[in-house]
Amino acid sequence: MYAVVDDRNQQYRVEPGSRIKIHLRAGVVEGETLTFDKVCVVGGEGEGRVGTPFVAGVTVTAKVVRQMKGPKVVIGKFRKRKNSRRRTGFRAKYTEVQIESIQG
Repeated sequence: MYAVVDDRNQQYRVEPGSRIKIHLRAGVVEGETLTFDKVCVVGGEGEGRVGTPFVAGVTVTAKVVRQMKGPKVVIGKFRKRKNSRRRTGFRAKYTEVQIESIQG
């Protein structure tokens, strides 16, 4: 069984036991349970269900595994013949969750 959940305008395809990285959820700690109630699609056994926009009565529960940072992205800007160079970096912050179950 799988589901497509909507978390703050990002959609993720999840299955029980899978781990996904979502954008940082400030204030959550490891071991805490999250519930996603905006489920767009449920499929797997039998016929799938597609919501308009969400499937009613379906929730996905997940357990927070850890807070983490993604890989560093280096941004370099260069303008020729103007002696102008800029180099900056960025690391996105994520919350890694493990999908426990899909109810509904």
